[in-house]
Amino acid sequence: MDPSLLIGIAIAFGALLAMISLEGAHVSALLLPAPMVLVFGATIAIGIAGGTVADAREAVRALPRAFRGLKGSTDDLIAKVVGYAETARMQGLLALENAVADEKDPFVRQALQNIADGTDADDLRVVMEDQVATTASHRRTAARFYSTLGGYAPTVGIVGTVISLTHVLEKLDQPDTLGPLIAAAFVATLWGLLSANFIWLPIGTRLQRLAEIEIDRMTLLTEGMLAVQSGSPPHLVEERMRALAPEAPAKSRRRATEKAPESADETA
Repeated sequence: MDPSLLIGIAIAFGALLAMISLEGAHVSALLLPAPMVLVFGATIAIGIAGGTVADAREAVRALPRAFRGLKGSTDDLIAKVVGYAETARMQGLLALENAVADEKDPFVRQALQNIADGTDADDLRVVMEDQVATTASHRRTAARFYSTLGGYAPTVGIVGTVISLTHVLEKLDQPDTLGPLIAAAFVATLWGLLSANFIWLPIGTRLQRLAEIEIDRMTLLTEGMLAVQSGSPPHLVEERMRALAPEAPAKSRRRATEKAPESADETA
């Protein structure tokens, strides 16, 4: 689990509470039901209206992923594919069919089944790249939904403030109540800005970043599984995948650094 979203939001709200405390104000002055209902309710409703019901469902399904993050690492993926390459090298491609049932990743599972079934390399590439494109479309739809909410929320907050100020103008004959009423009127604008920058936009940006990582991993798996199908030796499969992985150069340098002292000792 990658808790960066939870940590970031928690620190942001913590800073807000610290400011309120240092100013000598009270949190209860901001927790007004009316502006909060308008800002959150209308923002979500407008977001749904701007897309389709399917888009909204996809966004709701993606929300846990924003907090949970992606499982596994690039090293785990490479090790898995290299293991399949060793199996194919020693026992043949048909032996990969035995690993289909145990594979949890549906993307890899389908690739294994296609390889075991003797699917042509070009056809396999087309199928896997189509899956990558479909996944990218779904992930970007969810990210765009929350980013759109972040754009709507401040404007909805201003609408709430205008409504409240209209109510304030009705009370001009009661000057003693104007101060609290004006202060309450700006709470809607506050929640509009707050929800946009503390909630919706971070979630949208987070989902977009997770989508980029997931697509990179699927692309890496595509090249790895195609290398397995072509019968490449396991060490070449690993080298190719590490060359495509973003962190590969740094790891390669570390390996070279670690091996250098050993070589020097052997020479001595």
